[in-house]
Amino acid sequence: MKIVLFWHRRDLRQHDNAGLTAALESGLPVVPLFIYDQEILSQLPTKRDARVTFIFDAVEQLAAQTKAAGGTFLAFYGQPEKIFTQLLQEHDVAAVYTNEDYEPYATERDAAIGKLLKKHDAELHLVKDQVIFAKDELLSKSGKPQRTYGSYNRAWHAALRDEQLRPYPTKRQFKKEHLHHVAKAPARPTLADMGFERNEQPVPPAKLPSDAVVKHYDQTRDQPALEPGSTRRSVHLRFGTLSVREMMAQARELNPKLLDELIWRDYFMMLLWHYPETATKSFEKRLRRVPWRNNEKEFQAWCEGRTGYPLVDAGMRELNETGYLPNRARIAAAGFLVKHLLIDWRWGERYFADKLIDYEMANNVGNWQWMAGTGVVAAPWFRVYSPLSQQEQYDPQLAYARQWIPEFGTDKYPAPIVEHKLARQRAIDTLRAAYRAAE
Repeated sequence: MKIVLFWHRRDLRQHDNAGLTAALESGLPVVPLFIYDQEILSQLPTKRDARVTFIFDAVEQLAAQTKAAGGTFLAFYGQPEKIFTQLLQEHDVAAVYTNEDYEPYATERDAAIGKLLKKHDAELHLVKDQVIFAKDELLSKSGKPQRTYGSYNRAWHAALRDEQLRPYPTKRQFKKEHLHHVAKAPARPTLADMGFERNEQPVPPAKLPSDAVVKHYDQTRDQPALEPGSTRRSVHLRFGTLSVREMMAQARELNPKLLDELIWRDYFMMLLWHYPETATKSFEKRLRRVPWRNNEKEFQAWCEGRTGYPLVDAGMRELNETGYLPNRARIAAAGFLVKHLLIDWRWGERYFADKLIDYEMANNVGNWQWMAGTGVVAAPWFRVYSPLSQQEQYDPQLAYARQWIPEFGTDKYPAPIVEHKLARQRAIDTLRAAYRAAE
């Protein structure tokens, strides 16, 4: 019997899933699957990674839902090409459906899988799901990518149609008559099979935030001591346990500021797809030779939340303990590293990649380059945020600082490792010199 495979990746949900809907409408029975990509998992710094536990639990839930509907859910651990080679030998696969991923590794991997399938007279269907607009859909009048967020945002709003935020009928279509039962399906890998241990971090449920939280989002998002001050749904958008269409539809109705923040996801994914080299290189070529100080002791103090600046330190300690970092603390911590300590933005990006439970490459790279002044976004390299002013504005009662720094206010809390005025001038002078030297 000919079948189609639906390959779950960053879309770990059954409902409102564009690619899964396309597979279910193909006219052939569907077998959903997930691959724990060994190439990605081997790069994780710990075997107690909370993200792996989160993914594992989501995959097991999908497997249970598929079984209840009368189908079979397959899961494997290994290299995707080898796994698909095996599947093509064992099954008569007509096509593989999957939702698009715009990161450099993913685009290379998908190209290789597409070639493999073609050799076996099967097709790879890539479907847009995790963004509203992607790739070349919102070009400027000159036919080039929108370089500034402002112009991209205006183009996004002008192009949006109501139907683009409507959910796909996936859950209604997910029935026995559209699924295939594999008689001798292999056992799905456990965390232990893959060399991992459980590490559960508290996350909100995979459902829309309350209307009250959304309505006040623009007033509370930059106050890190508030709970909940933001939607806290970033991890669900990252792994697709919640649909971005659902989130955007709610935001469109209740809070334009939240919608604009969600549009940044589309924007940064578009940029990374057009400029994949910016994952590791500064977009601004004139700032690719900055003589970063890269002091390892100062970097370690930043990582551990021991810089002597409370907003920075509280944020880093919350990150280390929970895998989460509120928006304003994220800005303060990143800005301090690249400007006050003059440490390469890639060091910070890598640390966030290791720690953030909601880590997403396009957003992380884009925002780090924005803070460093090296990216496509028009934030000048000479902008240096004061961590003290940020503290006074966003945590004036020091509630957030005291929440995460138990020794705050005692002689055990360190003095600032660098003086703001000195660090600000040093950053401006260093970046200006590098900018001019490259002209």
